[in-house]
Amino acid sequence: MATAEAAIAGNDNIGLTAKDFATDQDVRWCPGCGDYSILKQVQTVMAETGLSQEDIVFISGIGCAARFPYYMDTYGIHSIHGRAPGFASGLKSVRPDLSVWIVSGDGDCLSIGGNHLIHALRRNFNVNLLLFNNEIYGLTKGQYSPTSPKGTITGSTPYGSIDTPFNPLSLSLGAGGSFIARSMDRDPQHLRATILKANSHKGTSLLEIYQNCNVFNDGAFFAYTDKATKPQSTLFLESNHPLIFGENGNKGIKLDGFKPVIVNLDEGASKDDLWVHDETDKIKASILTEFFELYKDENTLPRPFGVLYCEDRPQYEELMADQINETIAKHGKGDLDKMLSGSSTWNIE
Repeated sequence: MATAEAAIAGNDNIGLTAKDFATDQDVRWCPGCGDYSILKQVQTVMAETGLSQEDIVFISGIGCAARFPYYMDTYGIHSIHGRAPGFASGLKSVRPDLSVWIVSGDGDCLSIGGNHLIHALRRNFNVNLLLFNNEIYGLTKGQYSPTSPKGTITGSTPYGSIDTPFNPLSLSLGAGGSFIARSMDRDPQHLRATILKANSHKGTSLLEIYQNCNVFNDGAFFAYTDKATKPQSTLFLESNHPLIFGENGNKGIKLDGFKPVIVNLDEGASKDDLWVHDETDKIKASILTEFFELYKDENTLPRPFGVLYCEDRPQYEELMADQINETIAKHGKGDLDKMLSGSSTWNIE
């Protein structure tokens, strides 16, 4: 049987296709939902890993995104609200050979599940977390979510939300995430490439996916997907390449100290002066996560897509195994029955 490590290295391709990862279950998302695009790209990536279905597990919480395990012909766990990272951490602890994927929405992951998310990121288990962000509660019929912009009018905020929304990538970087990235459902080629990068990362990968909810929040991300605005509003990151965007790549971003500044390459600005993206630079990654202002016009900093940050550091399950082995080598195996029976007693009066 293939292992996750061998497949990622490209050493064991068992010839499966995307169709082999589709189940016989009716896909019960609303027609036009962005989840269909994400499902297709994930199935394609699973085939490219070279893993068999038995080596992969999808774990979800609650919400529209949580139906994902039913549509993947792999092992799956439909867990409880917000707790998918905890289930994944436990599984990876005892079965480090498995390829473990977490699927969660912005409500499930950033509201009740927020605490589980930040601890999963700091511990750095070798798991992949796909955060479907549609900036709304879809399954429960359109209440505002932790990522809904200020002023969002919903049934639960009839006069507009007054909450400051979470910036998911800034939060994830601050929690110690070792791989932070963003893509979108309406750019399947970029989405697939970014999922592959997340899969190759050793540690917890956090991929935020802008996902259109065409029933309760249609058009939330149209500024980043519509042909008329996409060139000005999006910045596609490539490691070791300058930050260039705009029609025909006519704009760039340079740093004035720590302040990002938009420059026009058609008006004499030099490419040599532009900010060159480095996925390993955490300081610059923190600046990139703050490119978060809602798109208004060509003077708005573009929203970054791709890998903002990637760090190579030990995975929790490896450190735990090493600690157990070192303890056994030093003290021998413990006696559970002896520990439970103990040598101390108490008299309760």
